Amino acid sequence: MALINDFMSLIYPQQCEACANNLFAHEQFICTHCKLNLPKSNYHTYPDSELSRTFSGRIPLINASCYYLYEKSGKIQKLLRAIKYEEQKELGEHLGILYGKDLAKQTSYADISVILPIPLHKNKLKLRGFNQSEWFAKGLSKSMEKEMDLQSLERIVDTATQTKKRKFQRWENVEGIFKVKDQAALVNKHILLVDDVITTGATIEASWSALRHVPGISVSVASIAFAAKG
Repeated sequence: MALINDFMSLIYPQQCEACANNLFAHEQFICTHCKLNLPKSNYHTYPDSELSRTFSGRIPLINASCYYLYEKSGKIQKLLRAIKYEEQKELGEHLGILYGKDLAKQTSYADISVILPIPLHKNKLKLRGFNQSEWFAKGLSKSMEKEMDLQSLERIVDTATQTKKRKFQRWENVEGIFKVKDQAALVNKHILLVDDVITTGATIEASWSALRHVPGISVSVASIAFAAKG
């Protein structure tokens, strides 16, 4: 069977989403070379990261982590574009599975109760067909063996894209856009709030403004990538 798969991969080669080189039959989405050399943050292994400091004084986070460090025009941007704009949602799940294995090894993530992806507004979800953060969260849920909650947090305002907005504009764009639909489901829970990419943290902070009213809630954050300043 392995020989057949190798033969088929020669005829119909799949390409690495990061570097566009052909994949071997045993590789999925990303080639081995890229997996070993992509800029992982390792933020999950220490508390005082640049991502944690981004939220300092804004959200009382238990943990803040991201799988990769984002660089414009780099390979991580290619991965994010493939997921979001080329409908490679299974790539998002694959990255979630990989990163979830790392998070599961950390004691600070052991008491996570539920994984909560940042929701899209229903109009944007209908237009795009899927939520990229949800697929990353799906992978995390599988490898961390934690429940995923798609019901308790709702996006009630359909905002414009954040891509070209400055820091203050990003905050104005997301203020008051979320509401908690099922508060009882989150009471006294440690939730892992999941987004695809974090820049200023405005969307995460807007989520917290809705979640902070839930009694006993505590929050950690995870993303595929973080656009670090330095």
